[in-house]
Amino acid sequence: MKLHTVLLDLGGVFYEGTRLLPGAQDALARLRASGLALRFVTNTTRQSRAALLLELARLGLDVATDELLTPASAARTVLLERGLRPLLLIHPGLAPDFAGIEVDQPNAVVVGDAGDHFSYAGLNQAFRLLQAGAPLLALGRNRYFKEADGLSLDAGPFVAALEYAAGVSAELLGKPAPALFAAALRPLACTPAQAVMIGDDVEADVNGALAAGLGGILVRTGKYRPGDEMRLATGGRLADDIGAAVDSLCLDQGTR
Repeated sequence: MKLHTVLLDLGGVFYEGTRLLPGAQDALARLRASGLALRFVTNTTRQSRAALLLELARLGLDVATDELLTPASAARTVLLERGLRPLLLIHPGLAPDFAGIEVDQPNAVVVGDAGDHFSYAGLNQAFRLLQAGAPLLALGRNRYFKEADGLSLDAGPFVAALEYAAGVSAELLGKPAPALFAAALRPLACTPAQAVMIGDDVEADVNGALAAGLGGILVRTGKYRPGDEMRLATGGRLADDIGAAVDSLCLDQGTR
């Protein structure tokens, strides 16, 4: 089946920290020229959507607002639809994405990558709410991510701690949740079999996409570690970087 849509992770694929990865701009330009539909699907939860778009522009990456999907936007929709008042365990940089959401007397818990802003008091408040029956909404389950000085803990370990302590299961709103991949493809009238996901996280990006019926390509940049390819689900592919991944798409377009 012919390829219609490419879903792309951002951090670790196009850039690391504030540094654009070699060949990233050229790879994006080639994807644009191909006529394929593009969507950028990130689990980044330290920046608001607006701040992330500005950062991408500063790096020279041309990404339109409607091309960017984030877990925070999905969480906002869920909170409003269900009338939930969240305890927000999030990074202050993400706060603008929850502006106007009622947070007094919380009856739900939302966890993102709060970084240094995680505290025992906040986690304990979340634990007590969960024990009282509040739902746990996770913006991501990523174990770690790549920063300029090395790997750092992501939101996943904190979500797992709350699940374990309270005996609950989180509702995942970021990758690898099948609903996020479906939401990315729905406006494009694209079936999963006509799409591929490119990312540096073997679990959230690639195996998540494969489980949802998409193709998946793992790049050896960002958080990739030797041996990750051994955890690839059936059908997953490997590429040295985003440029090599785009090369493989060009070769495959006639047969997908």
